[in-house]
Amino acid sequence: MTSKNILIIEDEEDIRELVRYNLKREKFNVLDAESGEEGLLSAARDLPDLILLDLMLPGKDGMQVCRELKQNERTRNIPVIMMTAKGEESDIVSGLELGAEDYVVKPFSPKVLVARVKAVMRRKSAGPALSDTDVLKIYDLTIHPGRHEVMVNGESVDLTATEFQVLHFLARRPGWVFTRYQIVDAVHGEDYPVTERSVDVQVVGLRKKLKKAGEYIQTVRGIGYRFKDAD
Repeated sequence: MTSKNILIIEDEEDIRELVRYNLKREKFNVLDAESGEEGLLSAARDLPDLILLDLMLPGKDGMQVCRELKQNERTRNIPVIMMTAKGEESDIVSGLELGAEDYVVKPFSPKVLVARVKAVMRRKSAGPALSDTDVLKIYDLTIHPGRHEVMVNGESVDLTATEFQVLHFLARRPGWVFTRYQIVDAVHGEDYPVTERSVDVQVVGLRKKLKKAGEYIQTVRGIGYRFKDAD
């Protein structure tokens, strides 16, 4: 199998070396850039399979780099994992809303970073998410969009229209972190006014009705929610 190419955009040499060493141990090919400008050029020229992007960069910061990557036709589909410092929750939210796939918080464990890289690569290789009409079976859940029906271990669960839409949206992308704003943007409630605050109410209701299966909806503190990644 051909090795995947990972581009590291990070201005601190010791962090670049740490990340490079651990990725190479896992048989990834590694490219690197010390600035946002250099990273954008490398991304467009080399078209890596994934980009690790530091948010605190000199010159063009990580937010601007992420924005330009997602606006460029050549690079828009390259997955981006943000590397952020503690206390930058608002930046994480903004990055996810710009199109980044995931994030790690510094100081991070190299094992955690490699696991995140592999998870994103796995989701990428699995292809696009299911369509709005495909029946989704994950764990002990069966979600039938056409019928607006959810089954847990073969037993029907009575959900409101908005609860169903929130569950379906999250379950179609297991492992992906979504901000409350992204969930609001994707869900158009018919029986409940959907706002960022009401997303939390929907999730509480979902977990209660799904019982044990409600644990699949995971809270990402300060950011939003994700559906448990499929093994």
